[in-house]
Amino acid sequence: MAVPTGSGPVSLALYQPDIAGNTGTILRLGACLGLAVDIIEPAGFDLSDRALKRAGMDYLAMSRLVRHVDFAAFEAARRATGRRLVLFTTKATTRYTDFAFQAGDILLFGRESAGVPDGVHMLADAAVTIPMDGGGRSLNLAVAAGMAAGEALRQISWGG
Repeated sequence: MAVPTGSGPVSLALYQPDIAGNTGTILRLGACLGLAVDIIEPAGFDLSDRALKRAGMDYLAMSRLVRHVDFAAFEAARRATGRRLVLFTTKATTRYTDFAFQAGDILLFGRESAGVPDGVHMLADAAVTIPMDGGGRSLNLAVAAGMAAGEALRQISWGG
């Protein structure tokens, strides 16, 4: 069983990501900010994908990637560590800037094409949203992860 590393102030988790380039960008973000990135499979691409490598550049070697064969394996590992699961979703009403993040939180993001299933929503300890005024369905996954990580780190006074 893969256990979320949790050695950073928070970590990022991607539920069955669809787009290799977004995942590569998030792995680069994690490497630069010292955050582990959990990937809950199956992904919509092979993790050796060229687009993933292009987006992650040479930062992939620095990234702390933890792979889980499915959500059940991820959830078992998370529960074993007692870490809080904070789901980012367009269905939430609490703004992410109004939420009190804590050290150790796992920030979970759904698939670019479909988000996460209701069962995952039910298991999250909290659900938050990034408000949008422009009428779009959702932000790009890597953009949302960057905004979320920045706000969580700001709140917990991460020193970088």
